[in-house]
Amino acid sequence: MITQGSVFFDTENLVEGRTAKLTYKGILAENGANEIYVHFGFGLLWNNLQEIKLDKVDDHFETEISLISCDDLNFCFRDENNNWDNNEAKNYSAPIAKNEVTISKVDDTAIEVPRLKKSYLIMKKIKLAFYKTVTFLSRAFTGEWKKKKINEEI
Repeated sequence: MITQGSVFFDTENLVEGRTAKLTYKGILAENGANEIYVHFGFGLLWNNLQEIKLDKVDDHFETEISLISCDDLNFCFRDENNNWDNNEAKNYSAPIAKNEVTISKVDDTAIEVPRLKKSYLIMKKIKLAFYKTVTFLSRAFTGEWKKKKINEEI
């Protein structure tokens, strides 16, 4: 579980492409705020800036944040009266880990692909050679050396 004072995440590491539950028990919650919002962005420049209202659960507030591919998550909190908790002007920050992809070798499948027998292939070649020979000889004896065009049908 990642903790920063009164801020907690439900996971050991924030990982890109996943969601993480953020729990807030900070100074705004201690001072009786009814509504608290998390103001957050990704990376040094706070890209993809968003603000989400946290749900009140007993003595704390919580929400889920979808993490994008970036180095870190930067965030701070405000209440309905526009009072801010920005970690004494340092803002809160948590690193985001890259989603590791593992590549594993897939075992050969048990499905057997039937192979053509050599005798079958040889017979196909003999039949094709016979057909071509008969076609050639019949054209040679009749004097029709050129193939007929489609438009010359009789």
